[in-house]
Amino acid sequence: MVGITNKTLTAEIRRQQQLSQSIIAGQTAISSGVTLTKPSDNALAWVQVSDIGRAQAQQAAWQANVSYGTTRASNAESNLDEINNLLIRAQDLVTSARNGSLNDTSRGAIVEELKTIRTTVGELLNQKDYQGVPVFDDGQSTLVPVGRGLNLAVVGTRQQVSEGIDVGGTAMSLDGILGQSITAVSSGTDADIGSALNGIQAGQSHIVVELAKQGVRSDRLEVVGTRLTNVDLDLTERRQTLESTNLAEVISSVQAKLLQLNAAQSAFARINKQTLFDLIG
Repeated sequence: MVGITNKTLTAEIRRQQQLSQSIIAGQTAISSGVTLTKPSDNALAWVQVSDIGRAQAQQAAWQANVSYGTTRASNAESNLDEINNLLIRAQDLVTSARNGSLNDTSRGAIVEELKTIRTTVGELLNQKDYQGVPVFDDGQSTLVPVGRGLNLAVVGTRQQVSEGIDVGGTAMSLDGILGQSITAVSSGTDADIGSALNGIQAGQSHIVVELAKQGVRSDRLEVVGTRLTNVDLDLTERRQTLESTNLAEVISSVQAKLLQLNAAQSAFARINKQTLFDLIG
């Protein structure tokens, strides 16, 4: 009879310990705002949260790629804009060189500025960022993964930007066009200067088209980035719904368990005050 009573008391102690632990877990959930901390809390919700966590990690990788692509696209657009401005300046210089009243000193000054423009355009086309990544890709655009099965070319190639420019039926490069203008202005022949001016105008028109293409790439990155942000917000909201504490429900549960524990502890204390003869009747 005593053995059975001891087992009953041990079981009651264990039950009170479990009840106390449950109360502590509830109080922690109230203070942290998170109910789901282990699989046993809610197995189905735990699996869903794990799936969401993996999706969020993938989303973060894609968003990082979009940020990287946006930086490259911005650099490319900036360089193209600068090249466009330089070619506009080159047009002004070559146009002024057609003035027959220019002396050798003025003509020489124009030639030197055109040489500077040629050098600067070359530097802009071959520029690299602080990580050593070229502003414009070489040969083929690098595709950046920004979604499941979605890879975007974020910048054009150096060849697309600077080569294959149609000048009176002849394919020329920006460097060749500027070299032609330097030679023409140096010689002072009006016909040559006129041809050089046509070449620079063709080159500048080509850069305007490349600027438009780069704008399309940037816009697409922005659209993808916005979509990724929206998806991430949805995932975060879904995860919070699964993990977050229902305060009214948990507080009510903790209060009920506290009453149970207090009652059990009071009863346990009264039982422990009884003598052996009281227990065996």
